Amino acid sequence: MNEEAQAQERARAYFWSKSALAPAAVREQIAAAFDALDAVLVTVPSERAGLRVIPGQWSVQEIVDHLVETYRPGLDELRCLLAGRRPPDPPIPANLQSKAPLLRPWPWLLDELGRAHRAILELIDGVPADFAGDARAPFTMVVNVPRPDGSARPLQWVEDVEWRAYAIASWRLHAIDHMKQARKVLAAYR
Repeated sequence: MNEEAQAQERARAYFWSKSALAPAAVREQIAAAFDALDAVLVTVPSERAGLRVIPGQWSVQEIVDHLVETYRPGLDELRCLLAGRRPPDPPIPANLQSKAPLLRPWPWLLDELGRAHRAILELIDGVPADFAGDARAPFTMVVNVPRPDGSARPLQWVEDVEWRAYAIASWRLHAIDHMKQARKVLAAYR
């Protein structure tokens, strides 16, 4: 089996392992990721948030803009799943951003992200403990696959996932991935 197929199988196995989680456990994992991300972002001064310090990489401000832009449709997609329906639109693009991410005020972006975090957690708080739900949503998966030289390249595909895997990937894994990206940018500031 090649490295791409192995990466896809690992991702599928991870999501399968999350399919039995209780809603409270899903919420707990997502809340912890949000808290960790927020702890990193509050250290970013407004005057540095929009600086691109690594060639070809987003600034911290662009990272937060991306999170805000993907969380909004993600909430609607989760509402569909919790109502037993497949979301009607194509999956959210992996690189979604607003039209002018560097023109949005940094404090506003942080406030918007906080509002989105609260809305996500409130929605999951409303999921009954025994809710199963069989609806699936198309989700844009992105994982890093090693290259022969030791660097990594992104592998992207669309996977149909149930609500728990959707929530964990959309908000826990996504927040952790971009928190690591923000830390890398912050380290480059220094």
